[in-house]
Amino acid sequence: MEVRFVAMQSIGKPRPKTEELLRLPEAIAQLAISLPTIKQWIYKKKIRSIKTAGGHHRIPQGEVDRLLFKTRDKTQEERKQVARSLSGRNQLVGRIDSVRISGLMAEVVISIGGQQITSIVTARSVREMQLKPGQTAAALIKSTEVMIMRV
Repeated sequence: MEVRFVAMQSIGKPRPKTEELLRLPEAIAQLAISLPTIKQWIYKKKIRSIKTAGGHHRIPQGEVDRLLFKTRDKTQEERKQVARSLSGRNQLVGRIDSVRISGLMAEVVISIGGQQITSIVTARSVREMQLKPGQTAAALIKSTEVMIMRV
């Protein structure tokens, strides 16, 4: 079941962007935490939730994306060790939106904090890693140049 809502700007005009709302078991699976933990986060306002008419909590996908990297290990030091297991420092953790295989190549789209990164990799790599939409993944960015544009 897919539930969506329209985000509101501070001036009250609806934005065209919609965001998927997750049931608690779906958010728990993506964040790799327990039900009591997510309930405590909701009550302590550590994670934003939306209550349904029936009183059930729904978690916006953007909130899960925001917390993905923070939940990968228990302590900040352990998270640093995971991030440093590779020499590349530009690692962005997100959720796989789509995987499209065509011949020898595949397109993997990862959603990270409301933005999307697309990577073209071999189909064999996608099959070996068993990449599927909804899984947590990290985009490792390796480049000699990074351009910045003011928006």
